Amino acid sequence: MFKKILIANRGEIACRVIKTARRMGIQTVAVYSDADARAPFVRMADEAVHIGPSPAAQSYLIADKIIAADKQTGAEAVHPGYGFLSERTSFAEALAAEGIEFIGPPVNAIAAMGDKIESKKLAMKAGVNVVPGFVGEIEDTEHAVRIAGEIGYPVMMKASAGGGGKGMRLAHSEQDVREGFEATKREGLNSFGDDRVFIEKFILNPRHIEIQVLGDKHGTILYLNERECSIQRRHQKVVEEAPSPFVTPKMRKAMGEQCVALAQAVGYYSAGTVELIVSGADPSGESFYFLEMNTRLQVEHPVTEAITGVDLVEQMIRVAYGEKLAMTQADIGIDGWAIENRVYAEDPYRGFLPSTGRLTRYRPPVEGWTDDGAENGRRGVSGVRVDDGVYEGGEVSMFYDPMIAKLVTWGKTRDEAADKQIAALDAFEIEGLGHNIDFVSAIMQHPRFRSGNLTTGFIAEEYPEGFHGAATSAALLRNLAAIAGFLAAARSDRARRVDGQLGDELDPPSEWVVRIGEAEHTVALSEEEIVVDDEPIDLAMEYTPGDRLVTADIGGETLAVKVAPTRTGFRLTTRGAIHDVRVLPAHVAPLTKHMIAKIPPDMSRYLICPMPGLLVALHVKVGDSVEAGQPLAVVEAMKMENILRAEKSAKVKTINATAGESLAVDAIILELE
Repeated sequence: MFKKILIANRGEIACRVIKTARRMGIQTVAVYSDADARAPFVRMADEAVHIGPSPAAQSYLIADKIIAADKQTGAEAVHPGYGFLSERTSFAEALAAEGIEFIGPPVNAIAAMGDKIESKKLAMKAGVNVVPGFVGEIEDTEHAVRIAGEIGYPVMMKASAGGGGKGMRLAHSEQDVREGFEATKREGLNSFGDDRVFIEKFILNPRHIEIQVLGDKHGTILYLNERECSIQRRHQKVVEEAPSPFVTPKMRKAMGEQCVALAQAVGYYSAGTVELIVSGADPSGESFYFLEMNTRLQVEHPVTEAITGVDLVEQMIRVAYGEKLAMTQADIGIDGWAIENRVYAEDPYRGFLPSTGRLTRYRPPVEGWTDDGAENGRRGVSGVRVDDGVYEGGEVSMFYDPMIAKLVTWGKTRDEAADKQIAALDAFEIEGLGHNIDFVSAIMQHPRFRSGNLTTGFIAEEYPEGFHGAATSAALLRNLAAIAGFLAAARSDRARRVDGQLGDELDPPSEWVVRIGEAEHTVALSEEEIVVDDEPIDLAMEYTPGDRLVTADIGGETLAVKVAPTRTGFRLTTRGAIHDVRVLPAHVAPLTKHMIAKIPPDMSRYLICPMPGLLVALHVKVGDSVEAGQPLAVVEAMKMENILRAEKSAKVKTINATAGESLAVDAIILELE
């Protein structure tokens, strides 16, 4: 077995590979940029080599620097993780030329399947169903418009070398193609060094299902069941699960065998994923089409590990060393259900805008993924696993992907796995930047998700007006009122004891008026019980003023609630929603009717940068007349371009920024008259 390997990646996947290598007795080498100098994966590795400035194009994407670090440390093999150089044939070839083993597939397979255009041609020759579209070089925007018209709208524009949801645009009209084609090319070039784009028909009501394959160098190729990855936003996966609630045993076998045949056609070995699009309108489940093959490990691989007990990273290392797979297709079963939620640095309450900055507080619900055997190592303690690569006090940088962590839960049933997600998300503490914890918790509770009726349009269809928090039941609000009354009494009692001038005889108020949204509750507390609106509540909890997370036992059920004090009460976050709670003593509450409401200023005449990012383009100048919805500027953040549009018809009064300038959040780009 290898004595030492180098991980040509960063963040959580670098940590993930290091943990398995450590369990196998293999030493590890990390490479890092300026931005990652204090990152956990750097500290975890046995050795670490600095390879350049923060931008990936100057560090992680430069093969020569990776190879130099490998030769410097004497590593025998390189694991590429995903993204960056993981699907670059030139990188695999350069490693081979230096006698360094690539922990991945053969070069010819990367070349054949890593290029979306070429892989579709190969699949067509092999008789595999592919999505109708144009497979070839597209010259310019006008050519793209003609092709899209011939295929028929809607169409999808994709960067040929793309992946991870980047370099993709859905077009419903000629205008969408004209606005998005060049942006798709730029994203492909910036993220993958390849600006080729292809166009294909967009399948309506689609489900995104992928098959995990695993092969060795001796000709054995297996499929490790499927993953459902239909819940996406901007073509970026948000929720993944295994198995799929849609796939039948017959369909699973047909998909798996077809994907194995495709892998055999290119002499594939190592771990890989064949992505399929399935028409949800076909009740037979037999209308599935080849999309692409990712010749690398997938972000969502933990859900496959959870239901099969197979450590995919370990298998990749063993295959690269030349070992035969120690399992057969008959050994691959399905044990329970697993769900993965990607915790992103983005603010769902502000249109999912990217959020960068320092993690002033980071407390995952369990420690990072462990390696102590199949039960805990593959699934995490108590069926909860966290894969992360960040730390409290560290920064989520604008230079890389916005993913903070992956939360994986396993249960005997799909509902049990989803319930564990909700509980774990409630206990996941992140402060300092925006995050999507409330959003993914809302998805886990959504009736449509629970029914398994999923398509890639789930988010757009269920949240057409954006996300404003999960739906909250009257029972939950009543429980939160009881908790708020308890917290207020505890805070008041502490203030009494701290301020000795008041004496010990002044008891905190025993009755509180709690307002949550439009609902108002009266909470009475005594040593014997807590009563909300004349109804006793069975509440047990401990709280010390200053606690940011409290756990309450209410009627035999556990509820974790994040607590942030405000001037008149608390901000309570739980079950995918934020509740601004006003808590006042009963004798004070009536006085609030005399307070004057503060009206927020009108900011609609300003174009404000919604996130830290680079101003890529400015489409107007002073004196130009603009119409509502007209593109005014393009800001790039987290490797994605965001078009900023006019909110109303007006004339440009002043320009406050220039193209190429780095902007802070809320920076004023321009002002309208």
